[in-house]
Parts: sequence; C-alpha cells; structure tokens
Amino acid sequence: MSETTDKPISVNRALWFGVAFSFFFVGLIWLTGELWLQPPPFAEERDGAIMPGMWYLWQVEEPSVWTRVSAWGFYALHQVSIWYLIWRAQTGDYKYSSNLHWFNVAALGVNALFITLHLLQTHVWYDGLAQDVPEVTSQASVVLVLVAILIMENQRRGMFFGKKIPLPQDATRAIRKYHGYYFSWAILYTFWYHPMEITGGHLLGFLYMFFLMLQGSLFFTRAHLNPRWTIFSELSVVAHGVTVAILASQEWGRFFGGFLGMFVITQMHGLGLSKGVRWTIGIAYIVAVAIVYDQTEGIMDAYEAGLIPLVEFLLVVIVSLIVFGLTRIFGSVQPKPPAAPS
Repeated sequence: MSETTDKPISVNRALWFGVAFSFFFVGLIWLTGELWLQPPPFAEERDGAIMPGMWYLWQVEEPSVWTRVSAWGFYALHQVSIWYLIWRAQTGDYKYSSNLHWFNVAALGVNALFITLHLLQTHVWYDGLAQDVPEVTSQASVVLVLVAILIMENQRRGMFFGKKIPLPQDATRAIRKYHGYYFSWAILYTFWYHPMEITGGHLLGFLYMFFLMLQGSLFFTRAHLNPRWTIFSELSVVAHGVTVAILASQEWGRFFGGFLGMFVITQMHGLGLSKGVRWTIGIAYIVAVAIVYDQTEGIMDAYEAGLIPLVEFLLVVIVSLIVFGLTRIFGSVQPKPPAAPS
C-alpha cells in the first residue's frame, strides 16, 4: 500500500478546499431551506421530559418508521464507514505526510456524500436523531471532545498559561491512540441529531461540524497537527455557542467569556506567540468581558465567564482518571517507537 494516493494531493490544498466546501454547503442549506424546506408540525414539549427546559423543538409531531430509518440508517452507515477508515489507517504502517493518503481521500468523500444525503433526508423526512435521544447527549459529546483535546495537548501547550499539569501518561497515550473513534462518534452523532434547518444557530452549528469532520478526515497528515488550524476548529464553538444562546434568549455572556477564556488560559499558548502579544490578548479579553457583562447581565455577574473553563478543567481530571482506571483494567497503552527519519 502506498504512502499517499497515486497522484499526490497536497494536504494544504485539500484543507483550503474543505474550508471552501464547508462555507458553500452552509450556503446551500440556507438557499434550499428558503426555497423548498417545509417543516412538518413540530412536537410540543412532552410531560416528564428528561430535562425540563432542554426540549428540542425541531422534531416532527408524528414520526413515521421512515423518519427514524432514514436518520438512524444514514447515521449508522456514515459512522461505520469512518470507523473502518480509521481502523485501516491505524493498522497500517503509515506516517504523517504533507500529501493525502488514500484513506484521507476516502474519508473526505464519505463525509461529503453523507452531508449531501443529510440535506436530502431533511427535505424528505426532516427528523434527525433528536426524536429518540435528549439534546444534552449531543451537547455533552462535543464538550468531551474539547476536554480530550486539552488532555492530548497538555504536554505541548500546557493547561494553565503554558504550564503543564501532571496527568497519568497511560491515560494520555490511550486518548491519543483511540480519540479518533470517539471524536468521530461525537461529531457524527451530533451532525445527525439535528435536521438541516436554517436558523442562525443551526447554520453555524453545521459549519462547526463541517470543520470538525474536515479535521477528522485529515488524520496521518501534517494538517491534522497544525496548531493554527486546530485552534481555529476549537474556537469555532464560540460563534456557535453565542449565536444559539442569543436566539434562545439565554445569557450569552457566559459562552462568549467562557470559550474565549479557554483560548486565553490554554489554547493561545500553543501558537508560539510572544509574551507581549499574549498579555495584550489577555487584557483585551478582560476588557471585552467587562463590557459585555456591563451591557447585558451586569458587571457583578462577570464571574460566570469562568464557569465553562472551570467545568472543562474539572472534566480533564475526571476523564483522565477514568481512562487511567480503564488502562489498569485492560492494560496500558505502550507508545510506538519513534519512526525512522524520512
């Protein structure tokens, strides 16, 4: 099996094409939604909902066998296809490359195919996985993706202002080895959870999912490790979270301050920025949070900006300990020997 495709494709070219495709397809969702989408009557919040106030509006009132078969069936095919490609890549002797491997081309094609099928499925049957599972499962799955990234990046960029924290090495190695399977599940589960609606929250959410699918499709390439691209993918959650909160008439300051706070505390320290630039960004962040809260909830509530970082850092400890416990039960994950220089 060759290292890359028969006609090597630059990973940077593929990355820019993928970003352009993501924006194009979000525009296509909006255009087709404006012209043709006719949602069926929505279900009202049922008594005894799993979490009051967490009811997901965009699900049909009277689901049929086909609404469920289409959503769950396409999701299952999408999921198994990506898992298979990850398995093939991990069981082969592949190295990180500046060109696409065959499985990268396949993953990009699979994702593009099922993104298109989801748009068609929305227009024909509408319902996503939301009919059968609560919204909190979708939200929690993506939060754990962000937490796993913090754990994997701890040795490179640190956890608090560039300082590393001592995490069990077996847990970090296990997450590095198997994170592709979990990340693909979390992303694709969330992707198929929602119908392709045209609200601002949905459109930005799908754009965020497309970026994460693109990142996931480029495994074993240099772009997959590019800190500027990965930070961009992590930060996309800011626009999505703030927009959804505003449309839902929720307090959006905590999402703005919380996710940007993660950038200031952790993420920007892996970009090679000078100390002066980091101080400038930090001060600008404090001023921005103060202005936002002064104009919205009130300056005394600005402490809420620390809630999301607090939750994520607590989850870093909890997830690390859980994974470490699993490695004790099932055996530790040994690091691969370093690859010979190319």
